[in-house]
Amino acid sequence: MEEIEIIVKEAVPEDALFVQRAMADLSEETDFLTITQADITLPESIMANQLEQLYQSENNLLLLALAGDKIIGIASVKSDSHPSVSHVGEVGICIYKEFWGIGLGNMLLEEVKSWAIESEIVRRLELQVQVRNKRACQLYQKVGFEIEGESQRAAISSEGEWQSVYTMGLLID
Repeated sequence: MEEIEIIVKEAVPEDALFVQRAMADLSEETDFLTITQADITLPESIMANQLEQLYQSENNLLLLALAGDKIIGIASVKSDSHPSVSHVGEVGICIYKEFWGIGLGNMLLEEVKSWAIESEIVRRLELQVQVRNKRACQLYQKVGFEIEGESQRAAISSEGEWQSVYTMGLLID
């Protein structure tokens, strides 16, 4: 693959249509993701409103990795507003297959970690990943996530097979 310039930026309301299109495309590339039809068929105005709320939030984040004007990857942190759990952020990441293996996942996760440190609110990042997704498991461990547990029959593959899922966590100090 030729060298490409990648820019990582926080999503803003004006990105709504592009985010929806990317989510729709990404959901078709792999069955590791849990993007629903409802996520990709929201009216653009509602998606824009959601992006505005994320942008204004101190403990939620949506990052876009761009090559030119094309979204090639997305990373998110979703946190609850309740004070007892507002310090916990659930991480999600998805990257177009053609950009796998170039360090983009690592780049996005390092940005997420930096944001969490700077936020002074998010003190724990967590995620769930299918055990069979070895590449993602290795990436998460490389950036500091630890396996905290394994749930049996926590997902079903597109072939109808039960899948185990790791819960992984990273403490932010």
